[in-house]
Amino acid sequence: MNDFSADVKLAMTGNTEAFSRLYSLVYKDLYHIALYNLRNTHDACDVVSDTVLDAFGSIGKLKNENAFRIWIMRILSAKIKQKQREYFSNTTPLTELAEENQPENEFAFDSVELRQAVENLEPQDRIILSMAVLEGYTSDEISKICNINANTVRSRLARIKQRLRLELS
Repeated sequence: MNDFSADVKLAMTGNTEAFSRLYSLVYKDLYHIALYNLRNTHDACDVVSDTVLDAFGSIGKLKNENAFRIWIMRILSAKIKQKQREYFSNTTPLTELAEENQPENEFAFDSVELRQAVENLEPQDRIILSMAVLEGYTSDEISKICNINANTVRSRLARIKQRLRLELS
């Protein structure tokens, strides 16, 4: 993990260049996690944009400069959950929303079965899986982002992987 503290301190004083440097270090993670969970490039971009806007507007409230990465991922997680709630309140079936704008050559699944098994996961489980597997976050980092115990993250991740193995065997 990178030490963000110097740029965070500058960004907290309103330095847009420092915030831009911070964004350049995390934007791929933000986008990949959003895309994996929402399965729609437009929605993933919107969620990342909303996350960055909120982060920029409230960076002065960040209490620990070293917690920037966890803090911005927490904002992203809330935005993803908000977008997923919109999917369920929308009259268009979720499968149509997911198929409407599939990303090209990103997160290509080797099999239809794997794609279906991942899509059947609960949204929170998909977030945990994407952070751990795609972006390499530790269970401690995920626990801080999702506000759940690190041991719970590890056990849920183990259950998620076991469920996927069972469904695919």
